[in-house]
Amino acid sequence: MTTERIEISYAQDHFLRNDERHQIISGALHYFRIPAALWEDRLRRLRALGCNTVETYVAWNFHQPHAARPADFTGDRDLGRFLDLAASLDLDILVRPGPYICAEWDNGGLPAWLLDDHRALDALRTSDPGYLDHVDNWFDTLLPIIVRRQADRGGRVVGVQVENEYGSYGNDHDYLAHLRDGLIERGVSVMLFTSDGPSTLMLSGGRVPQTLATVNFGSRQQEAFALLDSQQPDRPGICMEFWNGWFDHWGTEHHSRDADDAAAELQAMLAAGRSVNLYMAHGGTSFGTWAGANLGPDGDLQPTITSYDYDAPIAEDGRSTDKFEAFRRVIAEHTGLEPDRLPEPGPVLAERTVPVTESVALDAVLDQLDAVPSPTPERFERLGLHHGVTRYRTSIAGPIAGRVSLSGLADLADIVVDGSVVGRLGRSAIDAAYPAAADHGVDLELADGDHRLDVVVHSLGRVNFGPGLGDRKGLGSVRLDYQHLFGFEQAALDLTALPDLSTAPWAAPTDAAGFFRTTVTVDTTGDSYLELPGWQHGYLFLNGFNLGRYWNTVAPQRTLYAPAPLWRQGANELVILEFGHPGRELALRSTPDLG
Repeated sequence: MTTERIEISYAQDHFLRNDERHQIISGALHYFRIPAALWEDRLRRLRALGCNTVETYVAWNFHQPHAARPADFTGDRDLGRFLDLAASLDLDILVRPGPYICAEWDNGGLPAWLLDDHRALDALRTSDPGYLDHVDNWFDTLLPIIVRRQADRGGRVVGVQVENEYGSYGNDHDYLAHLRDGLIERGVSVMLFTSDGPSTLMLSGGRVPQTLATVNFGSRQQEAFALLDSQQPDRPGICMEFWNGWFDHWGTEHHSRDADDAAAELQAMLAAGRSVNLYMAHGGTSFGTWAGANLGPDGDLQPTITSYDYDAPIAEDGRSTDKFEAFRRVIAEHTGLEPDRLPEPGPVLAERTVPVTESVALDAVLDQLDAVPSPTPERFERLGLHHGVTRYRTSIAGPIAGRVSLSGLADLADIVVDGSVVGRLGRSAIDAAYPAAADHGVDLELADGDHRLDVVVHSLGRVNFGPGLGDRKGLGSVRLDYQHLFGFEQAALDLTALPDLSTAPWAAPTDAAGFFRTTVTVDTTGDSYLELPGWQHGYLFLNGFNLGRYWNTVAPQRTLYAPAPLWRQGANELVILEFGHPGRELALRSTPDLG
């Protein structure tokens, strides 16, 4: 905390900082996509870029993934420490606390457990108390952390957002007013703002009185600002999300934007006296199960890759890019200020290939869990599962021939009869190994006797934007032809972090889906980029930390970023959870491959 009191205000078409004319030159950087040990390095790189402000969302579900547990603000979730660190590096701060954030983050930041409350599920992002009661409880917990760090109290938080791109979703202005009033009642006294896309419908739906409206775009800034000025005259224009890059979905090509083209857009914005927030300045990584998804034009699921590099000026691993140099030059020429010195890059581990040494079948791990009985399949959210894998088990009496079909499949599923995989199905057809059948079904012909039917579902990211918000995981029902199958036992395994495998029956590597383990010994720690040649699809854990999803049979990402703070000097345990066809080795690379 500082003792200086700072005020950001505005007079007609420009901002004032303590009564002096001011341009906000901000960079987006999400603390929840960066290990806490690297926060200072990434913030220093933001300063070296020339930014005077940092912007971050707050991801509600990152702090409170389970309803029955209190919100966590420790370690990588220590929002207060992040804000204090930014302040100590002489950065003003814009905070976007949601409750909805989009950000290509699972469920747009809304906790999955909201989807198990039918009143909340049916009323997401509205003024219905069934949803707002949860939001109010969350804000009661969150806001004190932000309020005490406001610029008018000796901190550096100069602005707080009211919701996020609401005009792209709805028009419930009572909802926006409730959020605005709730922020004020809980002590927010700095500038309040909204942000929306550059259309009349979006800006009209997302604006609320007593707040500054801002606009998001990647190009055609004159049109965007003209529209903003027409709806909000005599106030400064700020692009709250200048999309200088873009994110990637599995099954697509890697996105990139020419550095000079993006820099020219930035230069024109600054020359016109506009303020800007670079989205992203540094993207980071959607570690673990946190990457979200979108819906395509035909309603097909488009899951987002693990890397959130975003083709940003500061790369996923902190490297400065051509775009960094171009932006740095533009900002320095405009402000006349010498940017901070760029921190030296960290060490990178030497390349090598290591074999996996042992494995345990996924079935064997699921067998150790307490099965949850129910007449019908339960959704992940009802089972208390944030993300992971659930085995739905029932039986079919033979002899019989028919089609087993799944309704409500939101993810990927293996259909297993008497221990043998008879079919794989997916919600979308991005992977040929998981075809998307119209009725999500598989034809069976079973001999006399009872047969065990398992449907093993492993979840993809929840939709984070648009009308698909509230995307539940798991199954709706299972049918044999027209007949519903009942009487299920469900084994649900959470994969947010590595499950406890201490009592699992480890053995030599096999070709079955499951966990595979090896050890990598290093003399010193450093960054690495892990590749899984010959593997199909799953998760990779380093010393218990989930580095994220790999999916080698679809483009574009080929390596997972393993940052230096996650490594230990000496022995490091690497565990691979493979859902399809396992390989036999793991490779440490010295450079990333994002396609």
